[in-house]
Amino acid sequence: MTKDGYCLLWMRAAVSIWVLGIFFVVAGANHFINPDFYLAIMPPYLPWHGPLVFISGVAEILGGIGVLVPATRRLAGWGLIALLIAVYPANIHAALHGIPGSHIARGWLIARLPFQFVMLAWVYFSCVKRSKNFDNAKAQRRKGER
Repeated sequence: MTKDGYCLLWMRAAVSIWVLGIFFVVAGANHFINPDFYLAIMPPYLPWHGPLVFISGVAEILGGIGVLVPATRRLAGWGLIALLIAVYPANIHAALHGIPGSHIARGWLIARLPFQFVMLAWVYFSCVKRSKNFDNAKAQRRKGER
């Protein structure tokens, strides 16, 4: 890979990581700013709605910060993947039953379901796979400089 290609790859990866990290920090903070929204989409079969909303908010904030730190990016990526899978039942519940007290159309809630898979892929390719490939590319580049 040329130096210009390497720089372009690094810049795109850096922007992706920063946007991803900020997204999760803001989404996590929203659990504390607007907890009623998250409480309303909790499936009734899950216990401890309040603590689960709190835990998922903290997990999103920590995951968002974690992807910004190269040493923790891969672990944070796996954590966010687990979180996205864990909250999917609440998104399905909201799509099937609507959100009490909300004016969000069920069509939007249904359309949002595939977005979760886009988020999973983004986290995986930016944090898990990218970290591994990026480290290998860096090692090869250093080898070539010697």
